[in-house]
Amino acid sequence: MRSHRQKHLSRIPVFSLTLTAVLITTAVGRGAESAFVRVSPRDARYLELTNGKPYVPIGLNMVHPEARESDEAGGLACMERWFRVLSKNGGNYARIWLSSGFFDVEHARSGEYDEAQAKRIDALLALARKYGIRLKLCLEHFRSLDPKYHQKWAAKPLHLIANGGPAANTADFIDGERSRAQFKRKLAWYAQRFGERPEIFGWELWNEVNCVAGGDVAAWSEVMLAELHRLFPRNLAMQSLGSFDSDWGLKPYERLSTMPGNDVAQVHRYLDCGAKYEICHGPVDVFGADAVRILLGHKPGRPVILAESGAVEPRHAGPFKLYAKDTAGVILHDVLFAPFFAGAAGPGHCWHWNQYVDRNNLWHHFACFAAIVKDLDPPAENFQPMQVPHPRLRVHVLKGKRTVLIWCRDSQNDWRSELADGKAPETLDGLKLDLSEAMAEIKPTSTKTYDPWEDKWSTAKLSDNTVTLPPFSRSIVIRMSVRKK
Repeated sequence: MRSHRQKHLSRIPVFSLTLTAVLITTAVGRGAESAFVRVSPRDARYLELTNGKPYVPIGLNMVHPEARESDEAGGLACMERWFRVLSKNGGNYARIWLSSGFFDVEHARSGEYDEAQAKRIDALLALARKYGIRLKLCLEHFRSLDPKYHQKWAAKPLHLIANGGPAANTADFIDGERSRAQFKRKLAWYAQRFGERPEIFGWELWNEVNCVAGGDVAAWSEVMLAELHRLFPRNLAMQSLGSFDSDWGLKPYERLSTMPGNDVAQVHRYLDCGAKYEICHGPVDVFGADAVRILLGHKPGRPVILAESGAVEPRHAGPFKLYAKDTAGVILHDVLFAPFFAGAAGPGHCWHWNQYVDRNNLWHHFACFAAIVKDLDPPAENFQPMQVPHPRLRVHVLKGKRTVLIWCRDSQNDWRSELADGKAPETLDGLKLDLSEAMAEIKPTSTKTYDPWEDKWSTAKLSDNTVTLPPFSRSIVIRMSVRKK
């Protein structure tokens, strides 16, 4: 099926670098963009660059282009268009699957790496540098080596011994020493080909590794995270699990959140009316914030990110059918805002980048989130997330040393009221918010509100720790500059 690539295949020596890679790496090193993303030494719940500047990862999953695998020019043009519009709207982050057909370097024979495909990754990294976007590169996603596996996109039989690979079956690929040694060689090849690249946010071993049909994936992850750190000492290393939608995730998420070498505690959770957890059927902001709080409760000592979210048909049967009605971006807004205000290191990262975000032209929502964190230094703030009771609003507070951020979400408006029931959002006028609990030991020096649905800042009325909110629909943000009393 991919015979047009055969001439580019070779078992490339681990310690050979192409001239292209050398030139690109050198060019990156000369510029201001040479800083890498790291866990902040000032507050391990947040991220920063190695030059000390804060980094809030604003973006989404952008796994592969909308183009045929053979259409290199079309695929890269598609990625550039998405990068351009994301960057224009304040975005600085995207997640890519290197194992997707468009970028997969190991597609014909196990252990053979396609230099033509590698040059596509070179081009992708150049685009990321051009638009100021850091990439999380996911290395693998298959779930079975069985050629008859029910999810064709998740089968990779080329690793079977019968096809020249190292594994007798899927479990043997995870547990077998021969397979592990080969995977380490692949990591080493990537390190030689794409190492020391600051436009790489980090390396992710596997997409939802718990879905692999066999083997001790947790033990495998511990081994390979250590290998990532050895080979990519300046990049983050991480692993991911599937949608946290039932009790299956309690122990695995606790283990992964605290696993040595896993630099970011990631969680996936979707609106899924077929999920066992009732919370996954309800408001997106509620289940997103809850997922973050659960991981923070494990005291991971590292940043927490809602790394995949959005909405699906029951039991992940496909993209949410009501996406077509969400031209206002209600689901995306909640995916972005809720996790950060619950204590995550950044906004949530939406899935369905093409079928939902791009198709509905919702890119402006990233600019609205970027507006509230502009000039913010989360590691310096020592933010304490809290909630304030209100009869109409869900009020999420980040109380910092110099800044207090408050996100108010209308509790009577969500995806069900707008998209399923067709009820327009109500304009809320004259609401007051008592912030006495949040303002203990601090005094505001300025208070303003931001309406993300109108992209409008306003001066807020504050009296005796009570804010009078201007008219708004769905949600509004309050930003205060504060000092100690």
